[in-house]
Order: sequence, then C-alpha cells, then structure tokens
Amino acid sequence: MMVVPSFWAEARAQYRRKGKQITIRRFGWSDASEEDAQRNAQARVDEALARAVSGEPLPRRERKVPYNGGNGLPIREEVVDRIGDTVITRNSYGARCLNTPGVLFADIDFPAGASLRMVGGIALVLLAVGAGVVYRLAASGESTRMLWIAGVIAALLTLSLSSAIANLIHGIRVRTGGGPEKIARARVQRFMSKRPDWLIHVYRTPAGLRLLATHRLFDPLEPEVAECFRELGTDPVYVAMCLNQHCFRARVSAKPWRIGIEGRLTPRPGVWPVAPERLPQRRAWLEHYDRAAAGFAACRFMETIGSGVSAPAALAVQRLHDELCQARAELPIA
Repeated sequence: MMVVPSFWAEARAQYRRKGKQITIRRFGWSDASEEDAQRNAQARVDEALARAVSGEPLPRRERKVPYNGGNGLPIREEVVDRIGDTVITRNSYGARCLNTPGVLFADIDFPAGASLRMVGGIALVLLAVGAGVVYRLAASGESTRMLWIAGVIAALLTLSLSSAIANLIHGIRVRTGGGPEKIARARVQRFMSKRPDWLIHVYRTPAGLRLLATHRLFDPLEPEVAECFRELGTDPVYVAMCLNQHCFRARVSAKPWRIGIEGRLTPRPGVWPVAPERLPQRRAWLEHYDRAAAGFAACRFMETIGSGVSAPAALAVQRLHDELCQARAELPIA
C-alpha cells in the first residue's frame, strides 16, 4: 500500500552499553496529526531499542531523505494535494510529483554515453591483448623488468582507452540507428508488439520518453511490472523506488535548473517537514519557482499505442497528469 504521510515526527531512546550511552532515533508518520506521528515514532524507537538491547546491530538513526531504497520509510515530501488515491508532492528540489498506487508510469532515459557493461567488455578485450603481448615478451626471454613495464603500459592503455572506444562505438550505433529517440521508440514498439491488448500513451521528456498505461491498474510488485521495466530499460533507481514505496511516480513540473533558476530549494536538504521559522524562506523560493515553471511543460504528449480500452480510474490519472504537466500545450519541456 502506498503511503505518503502529511505529518512527521522523530523520537529517541537511550541505553548504556559497556559503560557508554547509546542514543537511538526513529521517525514516525501519520496522515491524521503530528501527535499521531509522534506516537508512531515512539512505537518504532521502542521496538528498535528492544532489538538493540538484545544485541542486534542496528543503525542508530534514519537518514532524513525524500524517499529511501532500503529502510522502508515512506515518501517524505510536502503533500500539495490529494485527488482520490493520487497524491501530489513537492520533491527535494521543488518540483511537483504525481504519486499513484496503481497507474503504471515508466520513464526511459536516453543514454548519455556507453554503458558500463560495454566499457567493461572493451576493457577485458584490451587487457587480453595486453596479456598476449606480455606473454610473447616472456616467451622471447625478455627481462622481468621489461615484463613489468609492458604490463603497466597495458593496464594504463586499458584505463585510458576503454571508455573512449566504448563511447565511440555507442555514438556510431546511435547515429546509424537514427538517433536516441528513434531507438527508444523502436524499443517501445517491440514491447507493444507482444502486448496488443495494452494501451500505452507516449510522452517526450527532456531526457527521454515517458510511458503511461491506462488499460488496467497495476500493482507495483507484480511480475508483469518487473518484466515491463526490464524490457523497456527503465531507470533502475525508479524501479527500486516503485518496489520500496509501493507506487508509481512522475514528475509533473519543470526541473529548476532547466528553467533558469540557479539556487536550490531552501532550506536544504529540501525534505519535509521544515521548521516553522524556515517556512517563509521556503515559500518565497517556491513562489519564484512556480511563476517560472508555469511557462514550461514537464513532458509533451506524442502518441497512443495499442488496442486496449482505458480503465476509468487510470484515465482519470492520465487526465490529471496531462493537466499538471501541460503535456498538450505548445510549451518548451524542461
């Protein structure tokens, strides 16, 4: 179940171990009130304290970050609006994000360069060539010193050339394939050719494509979602977020640095909640950001693929997404 709480609190507990006082802190959250969030924090810190006293190794505190990949904390962002099951939040750099428990979003980023896998493969080839050279030198009776020099040269060449060669090959592939957008759209078409009963809406983002499925609702944990992400090459960080937060997510307003706003959302690190005395500073920044962001779209609608029929709940989320993103307006995307 997706959880995007409105209220947060932190509790702490102390105990002594080997003559040293240990402090444990845990967050709590609630949609009801700050008091309820504090009770949740106290219950969590009491549980952590009992486990720590029994000898279980535990982190003493939880990081204050927007959302986590591993420790089970829900999304920690300011709730801007709730529309049914959909929650609109502010992320850590000020952009608005749509969070939904059942409508599948998948962003495909265009690769900026060669993958680590390609770089590693070319490095292995270069190392094999270098090893062959060293072996021939050894067979010809060269001195140990010369073999060491040859080995060092081979290693240095591998480090300096593998990335450059991989990026050169990647660039040639992209150009011969018609460019990154054409390659990504071909991947989407291959994906949909095996799923004619799906209904996918394709959007252009500043760095790639966004897909939105409306033919049915999905559970982020179901195998078909994992298969979809794998075949489309969805960003692994986003995939981890979907699994750990039990939701799908899409940014629906511009990134600040793409619309001429150089300063970061203050106070840092941009995580909710903010101390009351810092709220005016945050609000002033957000007012400036919202005025600037109104002239930009987060993505642009491109096409719909598939013969499926939109489920009413998914269609409602799509309409909200398109409105917030200004996806049908003639605006620059950012």
